[in-house]
Amino acid sequence: MSMLTQAYSRNAGYSGQVHVGDGGEAPATKEEIILRHLDLVKYIALRLTPRLPADISVDDLFNSGIIGLMDAIDKFDPSQEIQFKTYAKIRIKGAMLDELRAMDWVPRSLRQKSNGLQTTLSALERKLGRQPTDEEVAADLEISLDEYFRLLDEVKSVSVLPIEILEALQESQGDNQLGVCSENPVQSIFHAEVRAKLAEAIRSLSKNEQLVLSLYYYEELTMKEIGLILGYTESRISQIHTKAVLRLRARLARSFNKEDLLDFS
Repeated sequence: MSMLTQAYSRNAGYSGQVHVGDGGEAPATKEEIILRHLDLVKYIALRLTPRLPADISVDDLFNSGIIGLMDAIDKFDPSQEIQFKTYAKIRIKGAMLDELRAMDWVPRSLRQKSNGLQTTLSALERKLGRQPTDEEVAADLEISLDEYFRLLDEVKSVSVLPIEILEALQESQGDNQLGVCSENPVQSIFHAEVRAKLAEAIRSLSKNEQLVLSLYYYEELTMKEIGLILGYTESRISQIHTKAVLRLRARLARSFNKEDLLDFS
């Protein structure tokens, strides 16, 4: 409970009751809602940490996730007919990504490798008019196929989707607008643009890449579970995920500023 107390004290001052139920539930205090959703915050933090360096503390992510949960409670609009849990997941994950950005945890050398690979994938796609094969990417980088796969494993921790893309990806699976009523008109227009560009970018991915993204971000399966379904190793699924994210970021980078997308690179 110490982590909850620490996070809650940073946003104290609210004592009213909030309606966040999915129908028929009595209003609850903010603290009661937070206590109800602690497992959700912990679950999201534990899903993020395997892709991060060992020195990133789960406690840090948990604390920032509590802040995101509080933000979700403040901004949730039941009239949009979406579940609070659906909306809260996005806000919690976004707060954790904000914390990671503030920590500036990605080594410069790793960023350079990730950016270089993203540039190579983008350039080859434009040159060939299609997605390059793994063999073609490795040849362009002048490395062996095994070295290319090791490179994908190395940069996997950088391939975390920014919050705007997570929102759009969630919506692309059929959910309603995720609380955009709290945005100003400029933000709403920007998010609509991101969603449109993202949908186009996702359609350009291979079927396997689309399926991995859907199973990981929408169905919330682990890499190991996805591997069992598709008949690949966990490492191979992670590589497919990394390539898909790099492709999405490359395509969106051609349409939006890096800062606009709250990118890590």
